[in-house]
Amino acid sequence: MSKICLFGDSISKGVVIDEIRNRYTMTKRSFANLLTACEPELDLTNYSMLGCTISKGKSMIARHIRDVESCDVTVLEYGGNDSDHDWKEISENPLGDHLPKTPIDEFAESYREIIGKLNEMGKSIIMLNLPPIDEHKYFNWFSKGLDGENILKWLGGSEKYIYRFHEIYNVQVCNIAAEYNIPLIDIRSAFLEKRDYSEYLCNDGIHPNEKGHELIAGVITDALPNLVQEVSKRMCFGVGA
Repeated sequence: MSKICLFGDSISKGVVIDEIRNRYTMTKRSFANLLTACEPELDLTNYSMLGCTISKGKSMIARHIRDVESCDVTVLEYGGNDSDHDWKEISENPLGDHLPKTPIDEFAESYREIIGKLNEMGKSIIMLNLPPIDEHKYFNWFSKGLDGENILKWLGGSEKYIYRFHEIYNVQVCNIAAEYNIPLIDIRSAFLEKRDYSEYLCNDGIHPNEKGHELIAGVITDALPNLVQEVSKRMCFGVGA
């Protein structure tokens, strides 16, 4: 497993918060950069994009299809942005019906389409599940300048709904990986096993900080030996294709 294409959102891209300036920036210590530094035999190209949903991810893969053809493995990391909502609209109309950026059925269908295309190409796939969010941090982050009481009204009075809804997308990612017999690297559990996983997240409650990226890189590094064997087997015998 020497040549890898990574497609994902801002987490894979390495977006963190500059806590001094309180704005988003790119860290050189993203999990992707840490992997290539620790595993020099890996030729990893990162096509991840800030704010990327599954539909944008599908477009990104199509745009870079020639690069994907030359990759040994395609790594996919999607779901966080898809589960998010337009909080400004909710703030202004808390009694209305508001859909996430990508409804869950559409998310699953698009993810399956990506997998189907990659399988047709005979590509090996690895999926990453979603790191957990800190719903309290996230609520405080996105509700600045909005009507927080109205948002809470729509949430049924509890910020916990944000976490639960995000979890639905994580479950869908895991189910799809199992459905297609695709290796899944369990990032989420590594966070949840920590006594206070929020320490591994930025102030916005959704992006891993540099400590979180180190955690993710460690999980992936530990999984690599087994994944190398499994991916090699798939490439030789067409398992799960």
